[in-house]
Amino acid sequence: MDQPLRSIHAVLLAMWTLIPPLPALAQEAGPRTRDTLELTEVRVVGSRALREAIAGAATVVDSASIAGWRPLTVNELARRVPGVQARDEEGLGLRPNIGIRGLDPTRSRKVLLLEDGIPLALAPYGDNSSYYHPPVTRFTRVEVLKGSGQILFGPQTIGGVINYVTPAIPKAMAASFTLAGGTQRHALGQVNLGGTWGRVGLDLNASRRRADGGRENTGTLLDDVTVKSTVAVAPGHSLTVRGNAYNERSNVTYSGLTEAEWAIDPRANPFRHDSMFMRRWGASVTDRLDLGQGVTLLTTAYASGVSRDWWRQSSNSSERPNDRKDPACGGMENLATSCGNQGRLRDYAVWGLEPRLRAPWTPFGSQALLEFGVRVHDERQARLQLNGDSPNARGAGPASDRGSGTVEDNVRTTRAYSAFAQSRWFLGCCTITPGFRLEHVRHERVNRLASTVVTGGGSLTQIVPGLGVTWAAAQGVTVYGGAHRGFAPPRVEDLIDNATGTVVELDAELSWNWELGVRTTAVHGLDLEATLFRLDFENQIVSASVAGGAGATLTSAGRTLHQGLELAARIDAASLLGMRQGLLLDAAWTWVPTAEYRDERFAFIGASAAEVIGKVYGAQNAAGTRRAVSVAGNRLPYAPVTSLTVGIGYRHGSALDARLEAVHVGRQFGDALNSTVTVVDGQQGVLPAHTIWNATVNHAVTATGGTVFVAAKNLFDRLYVSDRTRGMLPGAPRSVQVGITQPF
Repeated sequence: MDQPLRSIHAVLLAMWTLIPPLPALAQEAGPRTRDTLELTEVRVVGSRALREAIAGAATVVDSASIAGWRPLTVNELARRVPGVQARDEEGLGLRPNIGIRGLDPTRSRKVLLLEDGIPLALAPYGDNSSYYHPPVTRFTRVEVLKGSGQILFGPQTIGGVINYVTPAIPKAMAASFTLAGGTQRHALGQVNLGGTWGRVGLDLNASRRRADGGRENTGTLLDDVTVKSTVAVAPGHSLTVRGNAYNERSNVTYSGLTEAEWAIDPRANPFRHDSMFMRRWGASVTDRLDLGQGVTLLTTAYASGVSRDWWRQSSNSSERPNDRKDPACGGMENLATSCGNQGRLRDYAVWGLEPRLRAPWTPFGSQALLEFGVRVHDERQARLQLNGDSPNARGAGPASDRGSGTVEDNVRTTRAYSAFAQSRWFLGCCTITPGFRLEHVRHERVNRLASTVVTGGGSLTQIVPGLGVTWAAAQGVTVYGGAHRGFAPPRVEDLIDNATGTVVELDAELSWNWELGVRTTAVHGLDLEATLFRLDFENQIVSASVAGGAGATLTSAGRTLHQGLELAARIDAASLLGMRQGLLLDAAWTWVPTAEYRDERFAFIGASAAEVIGKVYGAQNAAGTRRAVSVAGNRLPYAPVTSLTVGIGYRHGSALDARLEAVHVGRQFGDALNSTVTVVDGQQGVLPAHTIWNATVNHAVTATGGTVFVAAKNLFDRLYVSDRTRGMLPGAPRSVQVGITQPF
């Protein structure tokens, strides 16, 4: 056993000695009445009763909301949560850009995404960027947690945790299909089949979706199959097995438009030969064992593998076309004929094991609920870049796939060991929840392209403490507050130099996150929550270029500060009045007045208009055209001051459900310089505020037991700039879908 495992083992033994013998728990009643969740997978929020005991902002988008709004992308669900921002990219949410409380949403790398409690990212420790996201139709529930309870999950404890929950296995045989189609040649076919036979339960979800994207020369074909089975091994002992296969074929580019191109056609895409092929499999086994007296041991083993080939002609609009130095490719007029491309070929392999124990106990005569566990996690990235000699090349030119056109050949590995513990102490009307997380991460990078193979490695260890308090101020009214350490490990590529293998002095992302809020569910049908938040970074990791971009090198920005207020409201008039029909109203408002650089930071600007941010003073190039401009006190990019989602609906029993929604996103900057004038390449400038409208109608067909629906997104076809990181990207256009869900 190596040193990290020995340390974690010692910590667990020490915690276990604090728990009294199990017979002493027989008198315990408080936690069992508060926590009745039947654990078949890890939940982030859980039941309403559990939410009331959480010392932080917690939101659940339930199955009724998902069915009522008929979302096309996960972005639509994310915007319904206060504090959460979602930025459109290709139109189907396949590579989501989700930010929380003013944090950079690029590739959701400051958010921990889970499915049934299992990390979703291709490399959660080595590179948390979301280049894969499962179809939104797979989920029946979405849980979002932004308080100190994040430390139970990790490794990302900066912005928040989003957990997608798959449908529970039905006790009786149930089957249904969904067919939908509409604009942008959209078509969806999905089958759900499940039931329980004796001790074995089975659920199958299979779907195929195709659609054109939000720009010309873009389109996607997706196949997704998920199987979940639960076996009752013995009383109090069950085994849940999950398997998933995902296949994507997309015509999708990485680049946006220049200012001039946007003026001609905002939905143009000159990179018509760009394409992505992605294949992913995932599997997990969860063993749930009831040890008696409310003690539950949940052990999950998981693994996934991804192969992703992305062939594209540009990684950002400042290097267009890709082979600019080639005399045969002198400009955009040759883009579709003689210009070459880049093949960004990636393979990922991830596995992990996590036992997690939940137990009531009675420290010093008080009632408490303890949850603790460990995790070992391993991931491997094999990264190859081949530069082809034509727009539709799928190799490294005429030499060979590993000939002169091979630009990158990297293997990056990460091994992480974690231990975590959190205890809820029930003290009358108050609950105190202390906890901590320990992360030990080892990285290694091997450059196989160099004449002599270059290998480098590094490691870091971080303790992440947290403390939360709730106070039941009145019946159904809870005041909560807390603080925890925000932590995110650096990416392998930013930590270890590719040419020399030496460790770069890039610290982990660290912050202190504070919350103070109140929520009420005192009246059935009325749910209100308000939270003040403060994210005080001693070192925030940002893109090293002014304009940023998902693939940009990251660097330390030093101290930054995010603070503001978020409000959530949900009113169900039918439930309030005890009627079968009535209005629905829900709203999510986020106000981030402060999101700024606090340290003295400089951004280099010059002929390229996008240079490195760093603590350097007065630097200039040989021609004297580059200058350093201070960004201290500037607003961080992609942090709108205000965002608001308001939905109003009418429900008449189970026969009719009609909804109208407005989504407003405030003005934001596209670069650290807070440029107000757009530069030629489109990567700097303001993203103006915009508002879009969505509408959905669901009508039950009594004769068949099915539901027909119509869903319109961006109802008035509002054109707006959603992104500038790689040039100007438009938001999704108007989309109208008609479909049916039918049991059989």
